[in-house]
Parts: sequence; structure tokens; C-alpha cells
Amino acid sequence: MDDKIFDRIHEVDLKETMETSYIDYAMSVIAARALPDVRDGLKPVQRRVLYSMVELNNGPDKPHRKCARIVGDTMGKFHPHGDSSIYGALVNMAQDWSTRYPLVDGHGNFGSEDGDGAAAMRYTEARLSKISMEMVRDINKDTVEFIPNFDETEKEPSVLPARYPNLLVNGTSGIAVGMATSIPPHNLAETINAIVKIIDNRVQENRDTEIEEIMEIVKGPDFPTGATILGRKGIEEAYRTGRGKIKTRAVSEIETMDNGKSRIVVTELPYMVNKAKLVEKIASLVKEKRIDGITDLRDESDQEGTRVVIEVRRDANANVILNQLYKHTQLQDSFGVIMLALVNGEPKVLNLLQMLDEYLKHQKDVVTRRTKFELNKAEERAHIIEGLLIALDNIDEVIQIVRNSRTTADAKAKLSERFGLSDAQAQAIVDMRIRQLTGLAREELENEYKELMEKIAYLKSILADENKLLTVIKEEIEIVRDKFGDDRRTKIGIDIDMDDEDLIPEEDTVIVMTNLGYIKRMTVDNFKAQNRGGKGIKGMQTINDDFMKDMFMVSTHDYILFLTNTGRIYKLKGYEIPEAGRTARGMAIVNLLQLQPGEKISAMVQMREFEDNKYLIMATKNGTIKKTPINAYTNIRKSGIQAITLREGDELIDVTISDNTHNIMLVTKNGQGIKFRETDVRETGRSAMGVRGIELKGNDEVISMQIDTEGEYILIVSANGMGKRTPFTEFKLQNRGGKGVKCYKITEKTGEVVGAKAVNDGNEIMMITNEGIVIRMFVDDISVLGRVTLGVKLMNTGNKDDIVVASITKVKESVTQADAEEAERLEAENSEEKDEENSENE
Repeated sequence: MDDKIFDRIHEVDLKETMETSYIDYAMSVIAARALPDVRDGLKPVQRRVLYSMVELNNGPDKPHRKCARIVGDTMGKFHPHGDSSIYGALVNMAQDWSTRYPLVDGHGNFGSEDGDGAAAMRYTEARLSKISMEMVRDINKDTVEFIPNFDETEKEPSVLPARYPNLLVNGTSGIAVGMATSIPPHNLAETINAIVKIIDNRVQENRDTEIEEIMEIVKGPDFPTGATILGRKGIEEAYRTGRGKIKTRAVSEIETMDNGKSRIVVTELPYMVNKAKLVEKIASLVKEKRIDGITDLRDESDQEGTRVVIEVRRDANANVILNQLYKHTQLQDSFGVIMLALVNGEPKVLNLLQMLDEYLKHQKDVVTRRTKFELNKAEERAHIIEGLLIALDNIDEVIQIVRNSRTTADAKAKLSERFGLSDAQAQAIVDMRIRQLTGLAREELENEYKELMEKIAYLKSILADENKLLTVIKEEIEIVRDKFGDDRRTKIGIDIDMDDEDLIPEEDTVIVMTNLGYIKRMTVDNFKAQNRGGKGIKGMQTINDDFMKDMFMVSTHDYILFLTNTGRIYKLKGYEIPEAGRTARGMAIVNLLQLQPGEKISAMVQMREFEDNKYLIMATKNGTIKKTPINAYTNIRKSGIQAITLREGDELIDVTISDNTHNIMLVTKNGQGIKFRETDVRETGRSAMGVRGIELKGNDEVISMQIDTEGEYILIVSANGMGKRTPFTEFKLQNRGGKGVKCYKITEKTGEVVGAKAVNDGNEIMMITNEGIVIRMFVDDISVLGRVTLGVKLMNTGNKDDIVVASITKVKESVTQADAEEAERLEAENSEEKDEENSENE
């Protein structure tokens, strides 16, 4: 007995056995569980869930089905693993905060951003989403290879046709053995446009595509939860090498409450951040006194979206607290990119272009297989119709043969022998119904045969020409883009800590700021020059009681100095101000500058660098003027420094930079102007008060300060859209501190003076109303008139009394030839209107 037992014992090398077994296990996890296929971007469990739903006829046009039924079918037919892993994959594909373009349309409780789990599968229901039908489209046309399931009782697809690049579009994450993948989601339209670019380069120019071309189209990841990506460095590294780290930051805004306190409102979180744990972490930091100044914290999120409110103590700086939250919580997070996928069953790290190339190879294979399938079907049908047409041509003889045959097989044999038919053709003739003998039926057969021959020729041309094959792929993928493409949710911002400004393109941009402190930058192309007297276009969406206050041109690499009502000065680079659309409100300035409670921006000035022998000249509304060397403001802290001491009730209205060799002109709202030498203003220290520039009468106040070398003319604009140019030479030099002379004729028709700019011929200006309407026009189109005149109509503000011009800015120093020609044409069109207005001024 004992000998028999010992006979069944085999000695093995433990080390060799462990290595073999572990390698088998590792390869199983890598190839059949954790990693996605580069072609359809799906792991096996996801692919099997979707195919099970296809087999259940559980499409978007059908009612939802119990998830338990879907999980059961998947487990019983294709995926012999635990039901929890299958249901987990199903739930993930249905969560719109986890999947950028959900592949499953869930009905019921599928969890939340707070980390709540989905309800049990017996309670929830699901069906395929509309976009997932593009993943399985043409799957029954031999587009992909089918392989036996685990027990060889069913067939399952080895990959899905995937009519859009799902691996990049929805991304994925997975931990295998010894390797992991983490691919962020991307915008569908951008990704498809990249595929189209690759095809166009191949078809139109017969060349390969460079990765730089693709990176111009695919701006970066596009997370379902939105948020902001800080800088492009991590994106470029990931796209070029397949690995990188991308900094993401929550979208937040600092609001002023009715009681004067501030609150931080978070509306978008970084991808995969648990909102409930984030709120818990903030509360913990406050409790441990690691962050001081937060008085209330609550989650106001609902079906409309995320909203976490953090109320700040009245004497605390909300911007400082927000930066502390970025540092200590997941309000700022990083996403590690590892673009690892299975290529021909082997795990490979791919860059962006390689991923798109692999997908395109898959589509070429899919469309080729589908074309062959459709060609085969078309040829089979054409073959049958050829037989039927032969029978119709010889119908009497065919009827005679069939009638005289004992069996169907005998009839088929005789027909094949007599007319040289195949077995399929003979069978079709035997099965032919009497109604097919009518003339109309014959005509239908002939038309069908003609269409089939055209289709066969077209399908053969696709198989014979790779460029035509690529064109078919392009046309079909563009349909998917047009149907399902949407705008980016994730914005790409500037990483403030990034020192390399060379990565940021230098270009002219328009900075716009409102009275309540919302700021943005826009490209100049947003505004096309219009006819003088036009109505303008919408330049910004303002909120109640807000209006446009400042607007000027800068380069993205220029410094912008911000001076406040309390006399402090701050600085930013042009590119640090977030870019926004023409009608967008922009970002609250308190999100960019560490303003003190009650502090507001009063004036802004742009400069290239802090130069020697240059001065910062400031003017206040009460007529004070101050001149200080610009180098005194070199080291401006994030919390700002004192720039001028203001008397009570006074505030800054204009700031400029000069070299102390020119003449200054101050213009008031009641139409007074004074011109005096810069040298008349004595130099004062950084925090000094300044000296008197003009003596004001009554309720008059200064609205603009200009240097005469900035332009040959002084352009003055009134609240009701009237304006004129007057040569600087018409204003004689006076001593600083005088009453000045009349520079504009104020009437009920004109309203008060709202702006003045030094301009030259060839300049363009932009005017903006308190409701955000912007008009851009040529300076040459504005009449040159004397000092005491009311001007001509520059902007049509309408008949409403509450709509007035709020600000003007000079756009550029010169115009192109096309602009000059346009100005000439506008001048000719409006000559009659000008003549009338000039006579009125006289």
C-alpha cells in the first residue's frame, strides 16, 4: 500500500516550478485581464460586457435590462471570473465622471463622485449608449476575428471594430504584474481630427505625419470632470515618450458675499478626486490649525454640478488660503501618464503618434475585411440574379423542364445542364415564384443587377487603392466626430512656477477688466474693424451692476502693473491672465492677485522690462500727479507693495511710463485739459503722495492722462459715443497746477468725457460700453476738429439712457495695406455723413 502511494509522488525543482507558474500567471494578467488592446482600447472584461449586450439586443433604442442579466450572460458565456469584477467594469463604463464618453447607459444608482458605490446589480438596469454602437458597428460583417470562448461553446470577438480611437478618447488604467497603464481621456473631436490629419498627409502629400503636427491638434487630455491642466510641459513629455506627469488643478472662484466676507467656490475637481474625502481633508486641516481663516465649509453639489463652498474670515486673504489648499489637498493633483497597451498581444509603451498609427492600421484592416465581406455578398447576389434573368429569358423552356421533372433535384440537374447554371442559380430558379414573371419584377431585377455591378466595381476600387481605403475611413470617422464631438471640458492654463517663457508664444492680446474685478485676455482677431457710427459686437458677458472698466493691448510677455484704490501695486505677466472667449466674463482678479480685504484695482499699465531712466507717472481723479523712478518698483511681492499714498476720497485713474523728456496732458470729465512739462513734476519716493497737476472746479475729476509723444492728436470720446481728434499743438504749454483750457464741448447730446488717448494716423481704437459691446475702428475715420467742439458720432449706443461708453483703448500703431484700403473705402462711404456733422460742430 505504501509503495503505491510513493509511486505517485514526483520530485520537482521548486524554483523552476515557481518561476514557470508565476510567469504563466503574470502573462495571463497582462494579456487577458489588466491591459487594454491598442486597437479598441478595451480590456477583455469590458469587451465581453459590450458584446454580451449586443447579443442580448440591448441597444440604445431598446428598454434597459437588469444588470444582473447582463452580468450573468457575460459570466456564463465569455468571462469565467467573479461577478463583482464584471459588474464593476459595467458600472465604470456608465459613470460620466469616470468615463469621458460613457459606453453604457445606466438606469438607477450607479454611485457618485463622493465614492459611493453603485446599488446591487439586481436593482440597476443598463443598455448600450449611442456612442458604443460605433464600437460594435459592422461586427457581423466579418470585420474582426472571432475566437472560441473558455469552454468552446461560443464565439467571442478578439477585438471590437471600434469606429473611433477609444483608447485615447476614454483612456484607461490598470495594474498588471510588473507593469501598469494609465492613459488619460481625450476630446473626441480633437482625436479624430488628428486621425484625419494623418490620412490627409498620406493621401494628399504622400508623407508621414510628424508628432508636432498631431500635438497642435490634440491640445492635451480632456477629463470628464473638467478642471485645469497647469502647463504643457507634462503633456508634451507624455505625448513624445509615452510617460509623463500632468499637474491638474480644480476650477475655483473667489466671490464677495453680501456681508463683505469672501468665499471660495470650487466648481470642477481634478480627475478621480473623491469629493467627500476632499471636504473631509479640508475640515481636518482647519481642525488641526494647519490652515487658518476658514469659517465654514459645505458641499452644495447637486444634479447641476459640483459646488464646494469655503467661507473665509473677513480679515483673511482668500487667495492665500486657496494657495494653501492647492498645496495641502487634492484641489491640485497630478496625473501620472503611462501609455502602455497591448500591440499584437505584447505590452508596449507608445507615444501619441504611435497610438494613432496603430489605430489606423486596425481601421484599415476592419474596412478591408468589411469591403471583402460586402463584395462577396454582392457577387453572390449578382450571380443569383444572372441565373434568374437567364430563366426569365427562357421562361417557357424552364417551365417545361421543371414540369417534366420528377423531383427538385432532377429539375436542378436538367436546368444546370441546359443553361450552364451553378447549383445556387438552379436552386434560385426552382424557388422562383410566379409573381416574378411580371414585367415589373423583371425590371426590378435588372435595376438591382445594375446597382450591384456598380457596387462591386466601387468595392473592388477600394481594395485596389490604399488612398481610397483611407478616404473611406476618413469620411466615416468624420461622421462620428460630427455626431458625438463636443467642446473641451478641461482648460490648459499656465504653470505659474514654470520659468521657461520660451514655451509660451509671444503675441499681441487684449486685456479686459470690469468694474467688479473680472479680467481676461483675448486675441485681437476677435474684433474686426467696423464703420464709424456702428453698433459694435458683444465683448463680454457682465453680471448685474458690473460694467467694462479697462481695456488695453499688451504682449503675452509684457509685465502688467496693477495699482489699487489703496495705492498698492502688484504685477503679472500677460500670459498669466487666463485666456477666454469674446463674450466670457473672465476670472475674478482676486484669484490671481493677493488683494487685501476691500482692495480694488484702480489702474493698470503694461511694460516690457524695468529700465533705468524711466519713470512711473500716476494721476489721480482729484488732479494729483506723481513721478517715481520705475526701478523703485522692481521687487514687487505677491502681496504687493505701496506705490502711492492717497488722500481720503481720492483714487488712481491712470498710470503711464515715460523718460521725463515729454509733455503730460490731463483731461477731465467736464471737458477741461491741461498740458505741462514732465520736468515740472518733481521726483518723489515710492510711497509719497505726489503734487498737484490740475486745479478742478466743482464736481469735476480727471479721467485720463496722456503723453504727447504717444500720438500727434488727442482723441477724446464722450459717454454717448461722440468723439473727435484735436492736434496736440492746439493746447499751449501751461504751468503745472493750473485750471487748463476747454478741450471738449459738453452738451446733453454728448454726455461727459469718458476717455482720451494720444493717437496717430494709421492707429485703430476699440471702444466698449458698460454692457460689454465692443467696436473697433480706424482713427483715420474720425474727424480732426478744434478744441471747443462736440465731435462726431463714433459709436451708436442706442436710445437707452443707461447704455454709455465705458472705456477706449488704442489697438495698434500701424495698419496693413488691406486695412488702409478698407479705411479708405469707409471714408468714401461716410463722407456725406461727416460733412453734416462737421457743419453742426462749426
